[in-house]
Amino acid sequence: MIEDLARSEWFAGQLLAFSAIDGPTDYRNGLTARTSCAGGRPGIEILLPGKCAIRFPGTLQAENTVTGDSFAVETPKGSVRGALVDAHHLLIEGPCEVAAASDAIAHCSQGGRTLVGSALHFDSGRLGQDLDAALRQREAWLRQQKPVGNLSPAGRRTLAKMLSIMKTQVYSPEGRIRHRWTTPDRWPHRNMWLQDSVFHAVGWRHVDPGLARDMLTAVVDMQAEDGFIAHMMTPDGISEITQPPVLALGVKLVNDLSPDLQWLEKLYPALCAYIDWDMAHRDSDGAGLMEWMIETDPLCRSGESGADNSPRFDSAARLDAVDFNSYLALECEILASFAAQLALDGQVDKWRKLHRRLCALIGERLWSGEHGFFVDYNVEKQEPSPALASSGFYPLLCGAASGEQAEQLARHLGDPDMFGSAFPVPSIAVSDTDHYAGDMCRGPTWINVNWLIARGFDRYGMHDAASMLRHRTMSEIEKHCEQSGVAFEFYDDRCKVSPPELLRKGKCAPEENPLHQVLHDYGWTATLYVDMLYSGG
Repeated sequence: MIEDLARSEWFAGQLLAFSAIDGPTDYRNGLTARTSCAGGRPGIEILLPGKCAIRFPGTLQAENTVTGDSFAVETPKGSVRGALVDAHHLLIEGPCEVAAASDAIAHCSQGGRTLVGSALHFDSGRLGQDLDAALRQREAWLRQQKPVGNLSPAGRRTLAKMLSIMKTQVYSPEGRIRHRWTTPDRWPHRNMWLQDSVFHAVGWRHVDPGLARDMLTAVVDMQAEDGFIAHMMTPDGISEITQPPVLALGVKLVNDLSPDLQWLEKLYPALCAYIDWDMAHRDSDGAGLMEWMIETDPLCRSGESGADNSPRFDSAARLDAVDFNSYLALECEILASFAAQLALDGQVDKWRKLHRRLCALIGERLWSGEHGFFVDYNVEKQEPSPALASSGFYPLLCGAASGEQAEQLARHLGDPDMFGSAFPVPSIAVSDTDHYAGDMCRGPTWINVNWLIARGFDRYGMHDAASMLRHRTMSEIEKHCEQSGVAFEFYDDRCKVSPPELLRKGKCAPEENPLHQVLHDYGWTATLYVDMLYSGG
């Protein structure tokens, strides 16, 4: 059982939301909030469906508890406790004040209790609900989760935090999404995203395989008739671009841990159709390698790649992309294994040939002998791209790198001019000072990237490199969880800047726009930490 729920401080920025694990959620009108401590005074900010400030008296005191859907804080005027009793109501017991509530938020108080909720669904009768029972219900799932032996106190607290984040990001079926699904951070990204859903399922497979299967099936719920899967989905619709093709990888990892041949058989045609769509729509020159969609926004040239503002895309040129083609080659290899499991003999050869072809093209066109590294290829100029990015390690994933190339890639992890930063793997080479900005994919380190690269080194039997990456990644997550109480979207590769002070798309200005901040309580940071921990680190 996970017993270590207590925190020694009340941190700002921890997300609070009701989970589908405990009951129905509401995408449009459900409450989403986060903790605050302006001027050292603890409180809660309601963010959705409207704004509202809840403040507790006095300054912060020691020994407080906060999970993703309940809390207990000590103030000079006594204890304050609270829980999300359903998707629409937050019940608080103890001294507090409510201010600046928008029309979308309703509230009432009586007998030392305060109820805050969505105006469209507000039920003042919830004020008399049994708070002790609600608190027990909210914490029950978390306390039931399996511990991991020999964890440090910081590790135990971080595990409890990561599981709590995971819980609050689960939605119930709604609209066109017919299965339980997840969101990257509940706010401001409250929608369903393709690659995030996969990385979420990777962690959830250790905790609830059925839910892991649901969140991948939910992505397929939103697939278009021609095979297209959007990068972002809501209960009502989809976006117009796609995202990294990692869906078969997610299905494989979930199915490896909890086999379900019927589920695999159900999803297999959709997985094939999606890869067929990519190959039909993202190879503009017909040379066999795929290019990400390039956008006009200079702060997000390629949201489709998941590396929105990487210097790789500054020229806005079409690029045979290292990451795209490595993902595709791996998906083809996995689909071949699925076809074999399903006794679809005619399909096995198709996917194996595609895997071999993509790997060969990656080796022929995307390896830079000058740098000893994989780089994108500029289709328009017919020349290698000069950008050195963490995506250059991705051919390890699919087996496209030779043994000698893999050794060179491993050496780059220790090279302070390449990717040997204080917290590897930086999103661009350390020597690329012209483009470094401490901004998203212009320097900072991403947890999903490290997770993928570690898997690549494992494929080549280079377990020391893989273990080093996992250890450094988990240590950094734990360090900042202890310091800030939050799992961040990305981290400073140089270990000099606290994540909340890093830029996001040109600014660090959360008061101006929540997308101009490193996102807090980020989903795949939590799930991939759990996967690394439960998989043996």
